[in-house]
Amino acid sequence: MRLFATALAAVVMAAGPGARAPGETRRDEPKAEAPAPQTPAEVRADIYARLAASKDADETEGLVGLLLVGYQRSGSDTVELLLERAHKAIVAQDNGAAERILDAAVAFMPEDAEVWNARATLRFVDDDADGSMADIAETLKREPRHLGALMGMASILQSRDKKKEALEVYQRTLAIAPHWKAAEEAADKLRAAIAGQAL
Repeated sequence: MRLFATALAAVVMAAGPGARAPGETRRDEPKAEAPAPQTPAEVRADIYARLAASKDADETEGLVGLLLVGYQRSGSDTVELLLERAHKAIVAQDNGAAERILDAAVAFMPEDAEVWNARATLRFVDDDADGSMADIAETLKREPRHLGALMGMASILQSRDKKKEALEVYQRTLAIAPHWKAAEEAADKLRAAIAGQAL
């Protein structure tokens, strides 16, 4: 150990004044900063990229799950709290309270896609298809690849017997999330129904 310390000192001295041992930093030298954490939008962008490259249904399912959670990360503690409260109200079947909470969330942070999507979902559950479609449109303005909004739109179109339009939306969804079983199965059923009508 003494031999190693002596050798290291000799190397530092030979290097001249101002030299330092490997790994040593000078007091006046700024330390390298850790990279800034990703924003919610950057996290979603990474997941979308991984989804596009996904090779199988299991991987896709896991990534879609991450994305659905990621949509709820707005970067605003207030909005995330409001979404959580709205979800609890829906679970408690208090849709009136949920709607008031989501109206407040939309008013507080209208640029966030998920507040619109959450209200679209609630309106769909409440049989307000027109209101749901209006909120889906607002969601997609802010997050054009929002999988929940796209699936909701396709479902409403299908309920209105607009099968070809619904199929186009499912295909758009599959372009974002290839191998996603929910979208694949819905698209396959619609193709079969459209083919049956053509016979």
